[in-house]
Amino acid sequence: MTDQRTKLTRLADRLDAISETTGRALSWLVLILTLLVCWDVAARYFFHEGSIALQELEWHLFAIIFLLGAAYTLRHDSHVRVEILYNRFSKRGRLIADMIGIVLFLLPFSALVIWASLGFIETSFAMNEGSPDPGGLPWRWLLKAMIPTAFVLLIIQGLADFLHRYVELKQEEQG
Repeated sequence: MTDQRTKLTRLADRLDAISETTGRALSWLVLILTLLVCWDVAARYFFHEGSIALQELEWHLFAIIFLLGAAYTLRHDSHVRVEILYNRFSKRGRLIADMIGIVLFLLPFSALVIWASLGFIETSFAMNEGSPDPGGLPWRWLLKAMIPTAFVLLIIQGLADFLHRYVELKQEEQG
């Protein structure tokens, strides 16, 4: 059983690495977004210049950070949880609650969002949707494609978390 746990832990660690790498890459987008907002504010207030494309780029980057950062947040157990009951559970109870939550809620909801968003993206791509504002950004479908991407990352992280908790549960049972 130890060999199987080792293999499961290694697989979970590889899946964790995807969220970790994504999160670290997103941290650079946070820096870029901060610099863009500073530039945008300075340009508007000091030079009386504004750019619709720059403002749209800011909210596009924010959306990407928010969406793709969800798996990183889950990886570091920084997500929202109803802890009133959860903290009263034993360690074993918390492990089981996490595993049930992943299987019954995270995985099915993520799959549903992926499935529901594909037509949304396809339509946007087919009509070459861009910003309705003059001077706005093209390729709105690219931003919309971040929705299923984010939920694929959540599924990957959910599987990693499930495996980690399964291995922990087996260790708890043995000793």
